[in-house]
Amino acid sequence: MSDRSTLLKRWLDSQGYRDYQLTAASEDASFRSYLRLQTASSSHIVMDAPPDKEPCDQFIAVAEKLRAAGLSAPEIIARNLEHGFLILTDFGSSDYLSQLDAQNEASLYDDALAALLRMQSSIDADDLPPYDAGLLQQEMDLFHDWFLGRLLGITLDPAQQDAWQSVRKALVDNALQQPQLFVHRDYHSRNLMKTANGNPGILDFQDAVKGPITYDLVSLLRDCYIDWPPPRVDQLALAYYEMAHARGLLEVDSERFLHWFNLMGVQRHLKAIGIFSRLDIRDGKAGYLKDIPRTLGYLRQVSAGEASMQGLSSMIEQLQLERRARTLVDR
Repeated sequence: MSDRSTLLKRWLDSQGYRDYQLTAASEDASFRSYLRLQTASSSHIVMDAPPDKEPCDQFIAVAEKLRAAGLSAPEIIARNLEHGFLILTDFGSSDYLSQLDAQNEASLYDDALAALLRMQSSIDADDLPPYDAGLLQQEMDLFHDWFLGRLLGITLDPAQQDAWQSVRKALVDNALQQPQLFVHRDYHSRNLMKTANGNPGILDFQDAVKGPITYDLVSLLRDCYIDWPPPRVDQLALAYYEMAHARGLLEVDSERFLHWFNLMGVQRHLKAIGIFSRLDIRDGKAGYLKDIPRTLGYLRQVSAGEASMQGLSSMIEQLQLERRARTLVDR
């Protein structure tokens, strides 16, 4: 039994738990892990977050914001901040990724969009970290450093480096132009749970920031783990636009909004590809490599239609990044 397993068992014993089973509940792309704690009469989730790597404070603070807004975030039933353990509501195992299909996607996305609008309109984000230029650039550099450099062994030539810097600047400018409000920062099919009342269970929100209005929307609709036909994505994005505009969250026209949405997706997908690469190299989690081709496909699709992204579009083609990414999956 590991040291943390021993600490957890002692704490659960101190909380009065007897005759329970602990099983893995989900995989996480961080140092956190989640276990399902089952007794004869109840089921809860235990979050194991080593305090030196994943402090619980922000998770607790954001959970309270979400619940105060009437959203389905886990209730914190018990906490041990010294060792980094929380006991949480168990929303079950029906995440959006496992449930979405052509028959139910309309109702599930309606629910997710309604929850997103409530987050954005009801939660004060002024005390959250800002999604500023430094953080946006740092995230994009994961693509340059971990995907191109470490995973593929590519060094950009001077012309490509110039194009890369131009892309970074355009994406930062795009993000900072937008209304800045509550951003979950990982609002997608693996972090939304299907519930009986249609108010989706929301998970993995501890990295919330104050940032661009389109960030969570593009995370949801151009999901790194499941994709839908581009016309359907645009239809859902415009449905959100109409609702957000009616609530006063947006004042621009729909064309400007879709431009923001497209470029915000490029920034997020550069970040995601870099993270997937780092998970493989640093953490030995090779399973995320299979999501890189889909995410690169979004980059190719969007960059080809945006003038400021032509440098990225050319880079994807010149370096044959999609072919190389597929090779990684097949290795």
